[in-house]
Amino acid sequence: MRALSCADACHMFSIDELCGPEVMFFIAKVDSETVGCCALANSGDYGEVKSMYVDEGARGAGIAERLLGAVEGEARLLNLPLLRLETGEKLFAAHRLYQRAGFSRCDAYDGYEEVPTSLFMEKRLA
Repeated sequence: MRALSCADACHMFSIDELCGPEVMFFIAKVDSETVGCCALANSGDYGEVKSMYVDEGARGAGIAERLLGAVEGEARLLNLPLLRLETGEKLFAAHRLYQRAGFSRCDAYDGYEEVPTSLFMEKRLA
């Protein structure tokens, strides 16, 4: 993730943050190899999609869609009314994925700053 973002605009969770009680971490495997991951951070008022990544060699196989679907399904089970995310402004494939999944652009939220290197999106679940 750090290779894809500017150092000052990389908002991925640390391993310690991913292990927090409010975070659910999802992985995708092909055979026994982990090829993708994504997290759902439950803020109480909304869920945040964090740390979405699919290995380059596994892209194009629908893994990101399935991970995002798992996150959304869990958010619905938790009765969260909204999913939000921040992604890099140059991650065009991610933008298309989120748009296909029903996300739309929104303003920065909860501690994020409006900067040209970030794109913010959200999806109403209720």
